Formats: sequence, structure tokens, C-alpha cells
Amino acid sequence: MSLEFAAPDVGSLPIHILTPQSVGGWAEAASARARNWIDAQGFTGGFGKALLLPDESGQPEAVLVGIGQSEDRARKRFPLAAAAARLPAGTYHIESGLDALDAEVEALGWLLAQYRFDRYATQSAMGARLKAPDGIDAARVQAIATGEALTRDLINTPASDMGPDALEAAARQLADAHGALIDVTTGDDLLEQNLPMIHTVGRASTTAPRLIDLRWGSAGPTLTLVGKGVCFDTGGLNIKPGASMGLMKKDMGGAATVLGLASMIMTLALPLRLRVLIPAVENSIDGSAFRPQDILTSRKGLTVEINNTDAEGRLVLADALALADEETPDCLISMATLTGAARVAVGPDLAPYFSDDGTFAAALEAGAARVHDPVWRMPFHTPYEAMIEPGIADLDNAPKGGFAGAITAALFLRRFVEHSPSYAHFDIYGWQPSAAPARPKGGVGQGARAVLDALPEMLGL
Repeated sequence: MSLEFAAPDVGSLPIHILTPQSVGGWAEAASARARNWIDAQGFTGGFGKALLLPDESGQPEAVLVGIGQSEDRARKRFPLAAAAARLPAGTYHIESGLDALDAEVEALGWLLAQYRFDRYATQSAMGARLKAPDGIDAARVQAIATGEALTRDLINTPASDMGPDALEAAARQLADAHGALIDVTTGDDLLEQNLPMIHTVGRASTTAPRLIDLRWGSAGPTLTLVGKGVCFDTGGLNIKPGASMGLMKKDMGGAATVLGLASMIMTLALPLRLRVLIPAVENSIDGSAFRPQDILTSRKGLTVEINNTDAEGRLVLADALALADEETPDCLISMATLTGAARVAVGPDLAPYFSDDGTFAAALEAGAARVHDPVWRMPFHTPYEAMIEPGIADLDNAPKGGFAGAITAALFLRRFVEHSPSYAHFDIYGWQPSAAPARPKGGVGQGARAVLDALPEMLGL
């Protein structure tokens, strides 16, 4: 869906942004009518609160928006978006008080609050529209909102309409919109192109597995994004219980996130060469499904003992990462809804990531703080390498013991990256469990805005 600012020539109501500390001073300078109305309504500048001020005829002439204390903003994020959801339909502009906030972040939050997933049922729209605040890069904010909306739409769409073929169609549509090149290897051609683990994981589905390969840009440093595209995960022969299968339409959240990030990069015409690789599969069950105790040979030549068919994401990512690494990109990033262990460690709101590159980590975390897209660095703890070495094969896809599951999964992936000078892996959740300002319940991008903000420093743009 399109998330855009209101046209600048449309009439609009002014918004005054206030903290609990500034309400009194603002009211003192206002009219007696406004002061009396503020007192009567008990407006104190709390987080996300909004108050319409009436003129003499009772028609609204301005809006007060509360952003709460600094600790409220740190806990909840996007106070302007929280207030926008309370406003009646109409067009608004920010008159004063925005200097207390990051203008671009809050403007983005307002746009993201307008998101609705309405493919299957009509959703009540948020009628409050915002003019782009003075001094912000409105085109950049809209590009980011559009990329995030793409990510959310892809995750929210159920597997009945978002299988590997539909994910390919979405990637092709994005490529066509930006003049990117796209190549897709499907079905048994994966074996001919030496992508055996992608084929193995997806071969039991009625929809053929595939590797989507998108390229854009002709000059500048190289960035390769690899996204896990498991469009539905039954767990394979180690079938998931029903409660664990309920959200598996989001198991392609890594693919959705890298496509959203790619949309932002291409729309903003960043001076780099971009490659996006998505192994798109369904982990299904039939007579051809791969089995526990099978040993697979990867593109890189490393052998993998299968001790749980529900640890399939790292298998498809491994082949894609090995392919990506053969070109030695300046920066290689994988994103995946990979382990429950990551959720246990940091919960659904943080995007844990792994990187041995201190420069990458510093740039990413500074970017994450600037754009309110929280990340948390986890360790590639080399002493745990022994946990992923079963003896009978080079690697174990599901080490026994239950310890450090997110770390061992990341270490597994790192084995397939040998040449790229900077590699980072994100183990994201891709889902907002309950509604929050600018983030309705459902699919959500994580880490993409932080990466986008950090790219100039990461790649010297």
C-alpha cells in the first residue's frame, strides 16, 4: 500500500507538540479559552495523548499532542504515531515542538501508523494525514515507509497466496519497478546449478523450490543481502505441533525484510551494487521429504548431518551464502526468522545480530539508535564450534543439548562465508505480537532501517 504525506497545498490543522513540562508554559501563552479547555480536559502532555482545541464556534482550530517523559519515549517509541491514531480524519501540520523529537523518525512513524493489511477484508483506515514537516527529506521517509509496507504485506500474506512462486512474483515486480535484473533457478535446475540443499529442503512441496537472484546498480561498493524464504514450515518429518505451526507463514520474514530493504536502497538510488539472494521453499512432507540422519552435501562441499528436519532454514541459507561469498562482496548480510532461541534471549522486539566486524557493528548500532530500530549484538562464540561438529559429517544442523541455539545456528552459517570481508547475520522475529505505535499486530521489518541508515559508514558511500 502507498504510505505518503499529504499534499502541501491542502488546508490543515496545526499541531503543537508538548511534554508534561511544557504544557503549562504553552497554556499560559494561549488564550483564556484554550487554557480553560486544557484544564477541563485534563490534558497533561502524556505519551501519545491528543487534544483538539475548539475555536469560538466549536470547530477545531489546533491540536495539542503529548509526547510524555523521555523515559516514556524510550520505552514505547513513536509518540506522534500514537497520537495520530487518536485524531479524527483530516490533514495536519506540525506548528511547534518538533525540536523535542527526531523529525524524520516521528514523520515516518506517522506514515507507518497508516499501514493496514486489507487484502482479505476491509480495514478501517486511519484518516489523519500529515504534511511533511519542514526540514526533513520527505522522499527518503516515504521510500522507507514503502519498503516497510512491502515487508509487512509479504509476511502477512498466508502461504496459500505467498508460496515460493508468489514470493518470486513479488521479487520480479520489485525488480521491474526499479530496472533491476532478476534470475530464478527452479526445481531440478537447482541440482544442475549446484544448489543441492535448497532443492532437498523444498522438493517435497507441490510448489517447486527456487533461488531468486536480483541484481541492481552498476558502480560502487558491493552489498549482498540473503533472506530466508521458507514460505511455510511444517517442520518436515520432525513435524511441528499445531501451536508451533500457527505462525509459520512468517518463516519467510527474512526474505520479506531484505526485499523491503532492497526497495529502500533502489528507490533512494544509493551508489552501490546490490545483490539479493532468496532461497524460496516450503518445508513440506511427502515421500520425497528429507529425513533425520540423512547426510547432505552442500554447494560448498561441506557435508551436513540432519538431526532435525525442522532446522531447515540454515540449510537453504547455507547454499545461498556460499554462492554469495564466491563473489566476495564488500558486505554480506543474511536475515532470517531462524531460531526460537533468539526469541528466548531477547524477545520479539529486538533484532539480534552476529558480526565479527567491529566497524560494521559500531555503524549499525549508531544507526539503530538514530532511527529507533533496535538491534542487539550476539557473539560468534568460536569455542561452540565443536557443538556443530557431529563427527560423522562436517556439520550438524541441530546440535543436541539445547544450549546456545541462536549462536550455534549463526556459527553454522558462518562456515559458508570464507571470502567476504564483512559478514553479519540477523536472527529476526518478523512479527509484532500486539499492536504498538506505528506497528500494528502482524508482520514487521526488523533491522532494515538500521542497516539502511548505517550503509554510508559501512560502505563508505
